[in-house]
Amino acid sequence: MTVAGHRYERIAEEIRHEVTLMLAGELKDPRLANSVNVSEVRVTPDLKHVRVFIEIAGDDSERKATLHGLAAASGFVRHELVERLRLRRAPELIFVPDQSEEYAQHIEDLLKKAKEHEAP
Repeated sequence: MTVAGHRYERIAEEIRHEVTLMLAGELKDPRLANSVNVSEVRVTPDLKHVRVFIEIAGDDSERKATLHGLAAASGFVRHELVERLRLRRAPELIFVPDQSEEYAQHIEDLLKKAKEHEAP
């Protein structure tokens, strides 16, 4: 593939950067006061859909409130992305909680248990 064939990957990285900046201080919703980190952004090759994977600190109720705050701010974020990245169309944003660290910890615990049962 040519360099132009990977445009959506470059745009995904730019979206990740811009959303991180917005979460750092531009979005004034009190539900977004928790520590929110953008871990990954996936963009479809047609640039119509964007999945933003986020890590949220706090308990389940705080995480749900933060996700509702992000859903409410998605229109503003879409508009800002079009302006900042000079996109023709505003992609549909989907904020997804990134649970890869919890899953990795779960797998680590299972491996430790298996190792303990294996040792005589």
